[in-house]
Amino acid sequence: MGTSESGILFIVATPIGNLEDVSLRAIRVLGEVDVLACEDTRHTRRLLDRHGIISPKALLSYHEHNESRAGKRIMDLLRRGRSVAVCSDSGIPGISDPGYRLVSACRERGIRVEVLPGASAVATALVASGLPTSSYTFKGFAPRKPGPRKRFLETDRQLPHTLVFFESPYRLGKFLQDALDVLGNRVAAVCIELTKKFESVQRGYLEELVARFCDERVRGEVTVVIAGNHPKFRGKPAVPDT
Repeated sequence: MGTSESGILFIVATPIGNLEDVSLRAIRVLGEVDVLACEDTRHTRRLLDRHGIISPKALLSYHEHNESRAGKRIMDLLRRGRSVAVCSDSGIPGISDPGYRLVSACRERGIRVEVLPGASAVATALVASGLPTSSYTFKGFAPRKPGPRKRFLETDRQLPHTLVFFESPYRLGKFLQDALDVLGNRVAAVCIELTKKFESVQRGYLEELVARFCDERVRGEVTVVIAGNHPKFRGKPAVPDT
């Protein structure tokens, strides 16, 4: 794919769990590019092996800890006419993963960028939650410490749209408790290991989910969806007369 002009940057979505959730276009591009920049080369090799994709001539690591240095190397490769595909361990690069600065740099310099859509934990969890999808905000990861985390949640307390968060399995109980304290007792869903063998979606009021996960050791990727500030999803409904 390399040319005498500037190369092409491909932003490639990869499966969030089930390795079958990859597009035909992604399989083709991953096998054709000159360079593949990935979050974890070992993880990406499993995807390549699963679909019989021949590894590109060059594999390089591109993640949050080397984003600046690796980004400069990628830009140099693109200026020399090389085609570069960027993928994270799961989902779409740039969504709570490095990528957007690289895309921005390419746009500023007139380098062609193609985004290959695909699996997304945000969209999957949102639909699986059964909460409104017409208007939502993806918040990414909340701060680790309680004070900043509560201020982070406070920002959207009065707004009516559905909220989507990523969270560490080690902080899930604390995050849910802070969400209950700040947002009130709303309907929410905890989505664990989406698309994988042990996928779990637990929906209920926040106080129920706090009780469920406060002391439970959770394993795997976690996405939390919380209803917006709407009476329909606030507080427990009255028990009907029998």
